[in-house]
Amino acid sequence: MMAGGTIRLLIGVSSILYLICGSLGFNPVDKHLITCGSKTNVKVGDRVFVSDESDSSILSTPQKISGNSSSISSSFDSVLYQSARIFSGTSLYTFPIRKQGRHWVRLYFSPFVHEGYNLSTAKFSVSAQTFTLLKEFKIESGYRMREYSLNITSDSLVLTFTPATNSFAFINALEVVSLPDELIPEDAITIGSKENHQNLRKRALETVERVNMGNETVSPQNDTLWRLWVSDDPYLTHNGFPTNVSKKEAVKYTTWPTEDIAPPSVYGTATKLDSTRDLSLNANLTWHFDVDPGFEYLVRFHFCDIVSESAQPLILRVFINSLFVSNSLDLRYLTKNILGTPYFMDAIMRVSDSEKLTVSVGPNNPDVTYPVVFLNGLEIMKISNSRGSLDSSFNKSSKMKVGVIVGLAVGLFIAIVLAAVFFLLCRRRRRRRRRLTHAIHSRTDDVMVNGMESKDTDSTAMFSVSKIGYRFPFVAIQEATDNFSENLIVGVGGFGKVYKGVLRDNTKVAVKRGASYSRQGRAEFRTEIEMLSQFRHRHLVALIGYCDEKNEMIVIYEYMENGSLKNYLYGSDFPSLSWRQRLGICVGAAKGLHYLHTGSTKAIIHRDVKSANILLDENFMAKVADFGLSKTGPEIDRTHVSTAVKGSFGYLDPEYLTRQQLTEKSDVYSFGVVMYEVLCGRPVIDPSLQREKVNLVEWALKWQKDGRLEEIVDPLLAGQVKPDSLKKFGEIAAKCLAKHSVDRPTVGDVLWNLEYVLQLEGNDGRSDHNRRPSLQADHLESSVSNAEFSMGSAGDLAGVSMSKVFAQMVKEEMR
Repeated sequence: MMAGGTIRLLIGVSSILYLICGSLGFNPVDKHLITCGSKTNVKVGDRVFVSDESDSSILSTPQKISGNSSSISSSFDSVLYQSARIFSGTSLYTFPIRKQGRHWVRLYFSPFVHEGYNLSTAKFSVSAQTFTLLKEFKIESGYRMREYSLNITSDSLVLTFTPATNSFAFINALEVVSLPDELIPEDAITIGSKENHQNLRKRALETVERVNMGNETVSPQNDTLWRLWVSDDPYLTHNGFPTNVSKKEAVKYTTWPTEDIAPPSVYGTATKLDSTRDLSLNANLTWHFDVDPGFEYLVRFHFCDIVSESAQPLILRVFINSLFVSNSLDLRYLTKNILGTPYFMDAIMRVSDSEKLTVSVGPNNPDVTYPVVFLNGLEIMKISNSRGSLDSSFNKSSKMKVGVIVGLAVGLFIAIVLAAVFFLLCRRRRRRRRRLTHAIHSRTDDVMVNGMESKDTDSTAMFSVSKIGYRFPFVAIQEATDNFSENLIVGVGGFGKVYKGVLRDNTKVAVKRGASYSRQGRAEFRTEIEMLSQFRHRHLVALIGYCDEKNEMIVIYEYMENGSLKNYLYGSDFPSLSWRQRLGICVGAAKGLHYLHTGSTKAIIHRDVKSANILLDENFMAKVADFGLSKTGPEIDRTHVSTAVKGSFGYLDPEYLTRQQLTEKSDVYSFGVVMYEVLCGRPVIDPSLQREKVNLVEWALKWQKDGRLEEIVDPLLAGQVKPDSLKKFGEIAAKCLAKHSVDRPTVGDVLWNLEYVLQLEGNDGRSDHNRRPSLQADHLESSVSNAEFSMGSAGDLAGVSMSKVFAQMVKEEMR
């Protein structure tokens, strides 16, 4: 009895210790977290990234150049993208390795402009030991994290950055962290191959997709290995009647697998076949993913039965690209009939020609009533090829070499014939090009209107601003911009460069020329043309025309003489705006957003509201610009649009960031950020400040909560802001920045309150400090007169219904 009790006690203690250790998460032996180019350490969640300047032994480079970004983000790791290390020559990071085995290597990239370096033009390669991770890599905009798994068998890891010819390299941050031994298998079964198993010990892996089913995103803070799990909805084919399930409390971990394989927030959510619509529904759940052809992929399926009511037989069929991974996956047997027990399965599949990898899960028995079909999570990892490369350019170049060899094998005679044919074709093409060029120059007065060719008899006025929506010939745009002279550049963004141009009728225009090789840029170009052609408003930058000849992506807008609001708040030598002018600009921008949200049957969500996208004309009237990321709002019966997260660092709605659910209130959040920029006259993220001041939103909300907002007002506004208007302005901004969208006001309500703040300031004749003579504050006044609307007191405003008021305002704006 004594011995039996002792054994039970030891088992109990062991179980408790296991649970305690498991709850603490994995503690890696090697943990190198590096922020590059920063002079100080930065904290992300509960992890500290150390400046690469604090340990000169890890970095070997012929020229160390650090850069700071004015780009900003509201994501959890935004601070990692605020600095960068720039390399003009081949450079090395060397990390000591104490525990041999699998390690994460995570590389963080986000381009910005620093002194003479525009990081969006950088082109470079990255290798680790004998593996090529990136080849001729280039990122033009946004932010990107690349994650790799390497099996390190030496006492050090060397990361090599090699700039392309006449270019340079950069990196914002990086991680080298050891992994649990059991996370990546040494081998796995192969599908569609003569080999039954594939040894992964000497292969490098790159994470292509890590997806959480159930339409929920899992942030790195909720994962023991700091992995991001994105929502499955963008990849899901909806013809299989899917539904979402969430029961995180139902997950029961045993000895294996542990939370290191996948957290409860993954195993506790699932996408399930909604068989209640049809008792005998025999359908598969299917997801589609973009991959690089010519590589093998390790695909990991995560299952956890949180959908069944009882432990009845549950057998599934699992496919990759229509090939069986398992014809009869018996989850009941594999999980010992315990509901809520996690299980995962690995398989390797080679993708030869197609750029798609399709994953499907379906019922094993087509005759069963109410079939149970579900999947909880999925991971797709690219496997390095025989050359030790994870970059697709190697495969493409290999195919080209094979083609050259086959062509040479045909024989010298055929080569000579082909060369002769090619010479004749080139000769004909040159003649045709000369004739075409002559014809184009003789027809520069021809323009394309809505895809139909038309000719203006008065060539001197053919590009009048009144002719909105013209498709311009490329030669006409070259003429307007002096062949895209560098001296006429007025701005540079992720899409491309913006030039000042003058049409033949002396109309000034802004010409935004996109990078023709950017797929994302092409989508933004198409979106902007489609959006801008739908609406006209005095507080939206007007579309003059566009050009899509010769793979060009050019948008032509009305020229905004005074540039962006951002330039007048910080980061330039522009004169300061007065408080009344700043209020007027906020009112104008709010009017433009209100029109987008309410001026058509479906709302238009801008998705990139920021001070850089609020432009000022010669009278400092505000106009909202840059609709490349805009999105049509949800259907009447939906509350949101499910879409991938896009926008600018620092302005992103946190609810949209975590749930990928876009609403008009996402624009309201971004506008609240702009309001604090206007009030405080500083960037949203400024790493050069003290830690508590780095994030403008967090800093301003703290002072707002303490009732001391006046202490952080832009010093250039000293003596200009009345206490009542400051208090009301701060309250509006704080409401816009509510954590949950349901708690935020509509942009119409924001506009109403901003009009009220402007009236609180009154017109008492006070001088505007730091104002240059050409600024005309009269143009910034409210368009709603006292005769039309009696503002009353602040208390009176609380109960006012805005629907009738703004219906009239919209009519006035559209006249």
